[in-house]
Amino acid sequence: MAVTEFAGEITTELLKMLMSITRKACLCRASAEQLIISINQLLPIINEIKYSGVELNQTRQSQLDKISVVLQEGHELAMKVLNSSRWNMYKNLQLSRKMEKVEKKISSFVQGPLQAHVLADVHHLRFETTERFDRLEGYHRRLEQRIESMKINSSGAGDWWWVEKTDEDDVHEGVLMKVGMELGKRKVKNMILDRDDLGVIGIHGIGGSGKTTLAREICRDDDIRRYFSNKILFLTVSQSPNVDQLRQKICGFLSDCKFNGCSQFDHLNTVTPILVVLDDVWSLSVLQQLIFKVPGCKTVVVSRIKFPSSVLNSTYELELLREEDAVSLFCHIVFGRSSIPRGKDENLIKQIVDKCKGLPLALKVIGASLRAQPEMYWKGVMKRLSRAQPVCDSHETELLNRMKLSIDYLCEKVRNCFLDLGSFPEDKKIPLDVLINIWTELHDIDEEEGFVILDELSNKNLITLVKDPSAGDMYSSYYEISVSQHDVLRDLAIHMSSLETVNHRKRLVMVQRENGVPKEWERDADQPFLARLVSVHTGEMREMDWLKLEFPEAEVLILNFDSTDYFLPPFIANMPKLRAIVLINYNTKIAEIRNLSVLGNLTNLRSLWFEKVSIPQLPKKTILPLVNLRKISLLLCKINLKDESGLDLSRLFPRLTELSMDHCIEMTMLPWSICQVKTLRSLSITNCESFEELPFDLGKLLFLQILRVYACPKLKMLPLGIKNLVWLQHIDVSQCVNLHCLNEEIGGCLSLREINMRECPQIKNLPKSISGLRSLRRVICDEEVSRHWKEMQKELPGLFVQVADHCFDLDWLTE
Repeated sequence: MAVTEFAGEITTELLKMLMSITRKACLCRASAEQLIISINQLLPIINEIKYSGVELNQTRQSQLDKISVVLQEGHELAMKVLNSSRWNMYKNLQLSRKMEKVEKKISSFVQGPLQAHVLADVHHLRFETTERFDRLEGYHRRLEQRIESMKINSSGAGDWWWVEKTDEDDVHEGVLMKVGMELGKRKVKNMILDRDDLGVIGIHGIGGSGKTTLAREICRDDDIRRYFSNKILFLTVSQSPNVDQLRQKICGFLSDCKFNGCSQFDHLNTVTPILVVLDDVWSLSVLQQLIFKVPGCKTVVVSRIKFPSSVLNSTYELELLREEDAVSLFCHIVFGRSSIPRGKDENLIKQIVDKCKGLPLALKVIGASLRAQPEMYWKGVMKRLSRAQPVCDSHETELLNRMKLSIDYLCEKVRNCFLDLGSFPEDKKIPLDVLINIWTELHDIDEEEGFVILDELSNKNLITLVKDPSAGDMYSSYYEISVSQHDVLRDLAIHMSSLETVNHRKRLVMVQRENGVPKEWERDADQPFLARLVSVHTGEMREMDWLKLEFPEAEVLILNFDSTDYFLPPFIANMPKLRAIVLINYNTKIAEIRNLSVLGNLTNLRSLWFEKVSIPQLPKKTILPLVNLRKISLLLCKINLKDESGLDLSRLFPRLTELSMDHCIEMTMLPWSICQVKTLRSLSITNCESFEELPFDLGKLLFLQILRVYACPKLKMLPLGIKNLVWLQHIDVSQCVNLHCLNEEIGGCLSLREINMRECPQIKNLPKSISGLRSLRRVICDEEVSRHWKEMQKELPGLFVQVADHCFDLDWLTE
């Protein structure tokens, strides 16, 4: 009986197991169908993540690879189930168990690693979003800062204020304020803020004592800016001012500030105070024309001269640095710290500091020349400083002689480059491209070496280098780089260049603007002048204003002028060795140039730089071919060559290699004959708002290597002939906001190494021919189009894609 009951229980359990197996076998097909649906939904998503082009870390990539294999195997398993016989219970049971394992793996991945991936992606997305917002905030902040540095603002209530942008701040100004100027700053602030009876306040001191630094710091001071509601105008006057232009700026500033509805200065009653700072004033007569006695308006006058009390209500004389402060500044420049380092010869350091007489500029220049030099070098400098005797009782002249020692220690080529800087007007920025042109002809220096020399002069505090962030790149334009120089250092360069008699100087320079040829030149006009560099600075010049002068050795001529009408000097015809001409107009309006035919016989001329002039129709018959002219640069010039149908540039300039036009706003197109200049290697048309199209036959310039057409808003397409530019290495179309696309023909530029296309919003896609640009190494573009370029990296493995920051450049407003 017991055996029977036991057998019955076994039978019952077997039946239950059989029923379970049968149920699994029967439901196997339905499970397979559901598994296929799930896999078909999940597998494309996994593959999309894997092959989206977004770089994944090794762990995530491995997990995705494994789950892809599981899904594919699960799909194959489910298909086997569907194809299996319904009555093959054993096989279906085996397949069902395998499907269960697959489902567990899929469920485990979905509920585990996949959730972690989602969290990680959300984290990265939040981080990138925050970063982008930070970048946008940074763009906004930098734009505000740039606008603030220009001091142009509208409050929405008709309230405008403006301060003219000054030269790049000196890197040591903050240290200088800390070590010796806080007292002066406090005293001048008190004069401005606490004394309503002081309408005109003076700051005076010798050159290089830090007057301009103090004035700038006062303008930046929070209390000052709050008191004047940011209505502050900072103007540099200089030795050769355009008084009418300066008066117009002051009048415009006063008019734009908010007054009680009065338009005449005699009846002005300011709602809030305003401040005008006049820096580097040299003449009492000029100063008297620039002071506007308007209620609420205070004027600060910065000068080397102590003007009389009849003009200034109060004056602060800037004191030279005390020994302690002088040592601190000197140590900061030489050692990067505010005190004498242990192990250094304290006595020697203090002796050298003493020779600088407390003058900040002398401390900076001499200190920079001693940086990283051995002790024996220091002792040699000390001996030479001790022997330097003043040529007169002037403190400044003595310091010039002492600072001259820093120049004497430069190698000859660098020293000559420094002395050339004295050929330009004071308080003006000098484009590096101009310097390169001059240095190339005078000292056989190429662009790369010129940049190195510039950097060395900057490191020795002999110049201030103002450069764009992109400056120094292989294909960057040197328009973005300029140089400024302290007045005293310019005086030093002129002083060192003027030690010989006027007819035998290597550099013949007009120190300041004059109405005609200097008397010193006129007295010696019967003898030839042997200078290699001649620099002239005048106002309007007519033919009768020029003297007959001879310059048989002149290789560089710099013509600085300030007028709307200018007759080129006839003595150019007496410069047989002339290789470079620099013509710069500092007037606010474009000048008409006359006597252009005088250039016709300059067979050795290699470089032309014209700035802010109107280019007349070229006299085709009177100008002989300038067979050696290599480089033409036209800036802020009025030029329209649309009607120059008979102009043959290839005949006039048969060896031209570089043509640059910047801010030539009325130029609409280039003459067709430019395509016949087979020697052309660089063509730049930049910031030309009316420029509409490049010549159709541009492809004939077979040796063209650099093509820049940035910031030309009317340019809509590149010419089809671009496919023939097989030697083109760099193309810049940035800020061409209406350029629709990069032509399919660009694929023919097989030597192309760099493309700059930032801020080209119309370009949404790339031509297929891009994949053939095997030499392409760098692309600068906006974020929107960068993904297309990054996809091309698979076919162009050496390509680097740089997403550009937006550039808010308002420097042109100061022109």
